[in-house]
Formats: sequence, structure tokens, C-alpha cells
Amino acid sequence: MPHYKLLALDLDGTVLTDDKKITKETRKWIHKAVEEGVTVIFSTGRGIQTAGAIWEELALDAPMVLVNGAEIWKGPGQLWERHFINRDDIRWLHEQAMRAGAKFWGYSVESLTHKKDWTDEMFARDWLKFGMHHTDLDEIQKLRELLLERESIEITRSAPINIEISLKGISKETGVRRVCELLGITMDQVMAVGDNLNDQRLIRAAGLGVAMGNGDAELKKIADIVTESNEENGVAKAIERYLLGSYNPIKA
Repeated sequence: MPHYKLLALDLDGTVLTDDKKITKETRKWIHKAVEEGVTVIFSTGRGIQTAGAIWEELALDAPMVLVNGAEIWKGPGQLWERHFINRDDIRWLHEQAMRAGAKFWGYSVESLTHKKDWTDEMFARDWLKFGMHHTDLDEIQKLRELLLERESIEITRSAPINIEISLKGISKETGVRRVCELLGITMDQVMAVGDNLNDQRLIRAAGLGVAMGNGDAELKKIADIVTESNEENGVAKAIERYLLGSYNPIKA
């Protein structure tokens, strides 16, 4: 029986290749993990609008942690909980993005909405996540510093040129902890794999935190293991070696 009972996988830059595909090898080892009794879940910044098809493609009958922990599903079609950003914060975030000339998007219950489709009606919706993107690194850093002063929101990133915003206290780690409660296991029985800073808290908290070879340098520093890149079947190799293999780390 594998030492880790839960495998939490990021999607973009991790399970998915750069062209947003799942390789045959990755698919094979994910299914091998399931066959060995491991619960395999997503822990992704994506919402159900874009993660749902991948969930179906892999035919995983398991919980899912979506939109960086703001939405948790017990299983396919079984929503468990949602955590919304305050509407006043959404208005403020929208103002800051517009002022900075940043691209932006958001995940609501109804849709994934980008800047070009944003209307005043959007302010009456409940938003799980709001994101900003700017190719000017100085500008995105100024935005990041400004947002950090806002006490009611949680900010992270999945790339140096973006910012991802959730309700304060919500992250992939909190989502996976809730799934552990549901399954009756503890975080030291979790193996987590990711590539960027929105994975950082989860990678640190998991029994085994694995960073992708293509991952952020800061994430690699705090991870227990660095596997190959998403273009080199890094997830498949991590499952083979560390989840189903003989590797049994002792964390300090």
C-alpha cells in the first residue's frame, strides 16, 4: 500500500503539457495510483468551467479543489463549499486593474469572464477568484504591493506576470485540508505536486511536496523533491518513484 493516501495535482504546468494536453504516460500513472487505492484530486487555480472537462477525461471519481481552494467538490456533481470574495473588494480590484491598464478575469459561479466581456452586471455576481495580468513586471509588482495592503483578500500568482486573488485565508492548502477531513486522513499522508507560487503553501504542508522541473525557483527551494518538467512526464515519474515506488522520505 502506498505511504501517501492522497495525491493532489496542479493542472497547468504540472499535469498538462504546454499545449494543455495530458500525455499517455501521465494518464497511465495517474490511473495506476487510483488502482493502488490512492485518492487522486486536482488542486488547481482553474474553475469547474475549465477543469471539468479534464476531470471527466481522467474519469476520476474523487473530490476536487478548484479556484485555488475557493471551491471544493466532494465528487462529480457534488459541490461541497464555496468561498466568495467580498463584492466591495471586487469593485476595488476592478478599479485597480483598470487604472493600471492590466488585463483581468474572474471565476464566478456562472462563468469565467475576461476583461472584454466584463459589464456592470458582473458586480452583482459572486466571485470565487479574480485575476490580473500585466506584461510590465514593474507594473505587476506595484499592483501586487498595493493588493497586499488589503486585509480582506489573499493574493498569490501562477506566473511572474499575474496576480490571483481569493478571499482572505483561502488557498490550495486550506482546500486540501478540507478534503483530508472528508477522507479521514492527515496532511502527512498527502503527496502534492505543483509548479508555481499558488502551490507554495500546499507543497510546504504536504507530507511530500514535489515541485516540477519547470517550476518557479522559489517553489523548488521549499519542495522536498524536484521532478522532471511537464514536457518530460514529470508527474508520471513522480508517481512512479515517490508514490508507488520504494522512496520513503523522513521529513525533518
